[in-house]
Amino acid sequence: MTPATATKKDAIYFHELHSPVDTMVAEVHAGLSLQQKVLSPKYFYDKKGSELFDTITRLPEYYPTRTEIGLLRQHVQEMAGLLGMHSFLLEFGSGSSTKIRLLLEAVRPRIYVPMDISREHLIDSAQRLASDYPWLTVHAACVDYSIPWDIPDFGPGRYNAFFPGSSIGNFDPDSALQLLKQVWRLVGRGGGLLIGVDLKKDAAILENAYNDAQGVTADFNLNVLSHINQRLGADFDTGNFRHKALYNTGEGRIEMHLECTSDHRVRINGNAYRFETGETIHTENSYKYSVDEFHGLAAQADFVPVKVWTDPDGLFSIHYLTAT
Repeated sequence: MTPATATKKDAIYFHELHSPVDTMVAEVHAGLSLQQKVLSPKYFYDKKGSELFDTITRLPEYYPTRTEIGLLRQHVQEMAGLLGMHSFLLEFGSGSSTKIRLLLEAVRPRIYVPMDISREHLIDSAQRLASDYPWLTVHAACVDYSIPWDIPDFGPGRYNAFFPGSSIGNFDPDSALQLLKQVWRLVGRGGGLLIGVDLKKDAAILENAYNDAQGVTADFNLNVLSHINQRLGADFDTGNFRHKALYNTGEGRIEMHLECTSDHRVRINGNAYRFETGETIHTENSYKYSVDEFHGLAAQADFVPVKVWTDPDGLFSIHYLTAT
């Protein structure tokens, strides 16, 4: 951990830990230079992308958010008892900070640290929380989880992490393991992790969740191109691509792609990239786990499972683990 230095923004403290534009240029170039073109899902999350994702979470096809919230509401007191009162509470991928509200009153953390890659969305959400909970000290951190990072050292005490939304599934198993090891380093021995994990289930349920009838997920997927246009001066025409999501049974993951609908070229920062009809840009994976599979992964990062909660339909799970 690093010394607790931050910029004061009204009612919150803000820590800028995000990667610079130069890193984005290099990553986009590397991804689009591959035979199977890829873009990191972290680039979904500019302000518009974060707002679109908030809309996705309320769609009838998208079961993860409402199922996880239902589990939190039902078991919040038990979860709070495991986390302990007055700890330091770190939230990964805080987004609009909806789920954390179910924990804050029960845990009453000494300091709450929401972490997200979308700077404006993070600040707005953190400011609202600080206004709604005047007793709460909020240190918001803009973080890129795909690279090593650190948080301020807030002093001695118990550190807990809250990682909702099954965002751990956006990382391939090796990267997920490295992220869990990073979480371990942040909470330290004896710290806790409360994490949401999407369960394996019928492929039709999964594919419907990522191909909603209103087309919001399609807009969210295409927004990654608009974000690159805005940040890097690229000339993507989103009309040349269409959203595609499918369940890869062998890999146990949903894959999101942008499928090219016409031959064309795109220019980004002085480089030109050729796209042919039918080829795709792989924009996201969302791995699904059985309870045992996830416990096995967590064990490799020296986390011990203490409690798991699942819904009656076996759609979603929340795990509480301790760092040993």
